Amino acid sequence: QVQLVESGGGLVQPGGSLRLSCAASGFNLRQYVIGWFRQPPGKKREGALCVSRPEGDTYYRDAVRGRFTISRDNDKNTVYLEMNSLNPEDTGVYSCAAVVTDGILKVLEDDYDHWGKGTQVTVST
Repeated sequence: QVQLVESGGGLVQPGGSLRLSCAASGFNLRQYVIGWFRQPPGKKREGALCVSRPEGDTYYRDAVRGRFTISRDNDKNTVYLEMNSLNPEDTGVYSCAAVVTDGILKVLEDDYDHWGKGTQVTVST
């Protein structure tokens, strides 16, 4: 059974950092694309913030490029999202999602088959 569990969210001050984890089970991470998504309060979930493909390349949305870093540890079946220079606009529920790779970059919510329940990130004073 494919399962994704996010952790690491919390309350952080503007300018601070957090590291989120997405623990995968029931499948081999080496065969899957993993994306991180965000749903701001009162809004729909946005397209992928970051994507990690098992082929080694990554994608970042402009709003987070240079501040967020996605990485994966295939031996631990875990994907990480390092977030720096956080601002209040980064507040939201962060979810990871997985889909089997087919060589194509996946940035849309509908591209993904499996989802975690999410972890709350709040950036505030």
